[in-house]
Amino acid sequence: MTLVRESRRSRARRHGLAVALLTAMAVILFALTLSLGQSFTPPVDVLRVLLGEDLPGVTFTIWQLRLPRALLGLLAGLSFGLGGVVFQILLRNPLASPDIIGISWGASAAAVFCIVVLSLSGPLVSVVAVAAGLAVALLVTVLSFRNGVGGTRFILVGIGVAAMLESAIAYVLSTAPSWTLQDAMRWLTGSLNSAQLAQSLPLALVLAGCGGLLLTRGRDLEALRMGDDVAAALGIRVAGTRAIVISAGVGMIATATAATGPIAFVAFLSGPIAARIVGNSGSLLIPSALVGASLVLLGDYIGQFLLPGRYPVGVVTGALGAPYLIYLIIRTNRSGGSL
Repeated sequence: MTLVRESRRSRARRHGLAVALLTAMAVILFALTLSLGQSFTPPVDVLRVLLGEDLPGVTFTIWQLRLPRALLGLLAGLSFGLGGVVFQILLRNPLASPDIIGISWGASAAAVFCIVVLSLSGPLVSVVAVAAGLAVALLVTVLSFRNGVGGTRFILVGIGVAAMLESAIAYVLSTAPSWTLQDAMRWLTGSLNSAQLAQSLPLALVLAGCGGLLLTRGRDLEALRMGDDVAAALGIRVAGTRAIVISAGVGMIATATAATGPIAFVAFLSGPIAARIVGNSGSLLIPSALVGASLVLLGDYIGQFLLPGRYPVGVVTGALGAPYLIYLIIRTNRSGGSL
């Protein structure tokens, strides 16, 4: 018993340390985003402005340019990271990311259709994108259901649906007039450009509601990582838990996608990176969310200031994620994969 207790304490310490380090990283990147840009703003001045003091030039830069971008990036990263790892845990496969199984593509296809065909813009496009993401998740679940939702079936059906949606997007873009094509392409890339504080409020509310619901199901998800039979033996209502968790995860992913566009591979990368950091020491939910936030903030800063030219955050995360996807497919094919 002593060894068991000591092992539990050791795992708890490692998990706590990992969460603390990831939190510190996200906070530092958020602060750097507010201070560093085309010009440097001392952190003391940033704090004074955030506390309500009016500093000529600095107030506009912080409140109108840097804070909306940083806040939207933080919330979107948390949502992508947390929503992505939920699917990877449920389906026990690191390839089960919303980027790959069609959910993000559903929101993207709906948004492109609204922009190009219906000439809509603003919040209405976001609402339609969220609804489409939920509808695609339901469609994939129904098509892959046979005596339960099998992980491999779900992923394969999702990949097929994603391919069809990607083709539909390509067709709509090929017929788009030039004045709407640029807006659609900017949305598809995944970007924090033109971020406004008002965009962060709906995402913050969804993250608080759906994210809070997922955190209350943390122990159930840990049981599901060991398989449905083990979870059922432990008293988990597997079907009900899956339905609740998938709904919450899709809600976050679709809302984040509607706010920023599909920032490539953040939902896919966050879980595996968090798993390497945390190991077997505890839940991956909070670490994955923090990794997602750090990836978006870092990717956006790199795309804006550290590369020749200025690139949307989705371009940077896509460049990082594509090689990792190839590596993960090879590793999963050799050993069979789970987080």
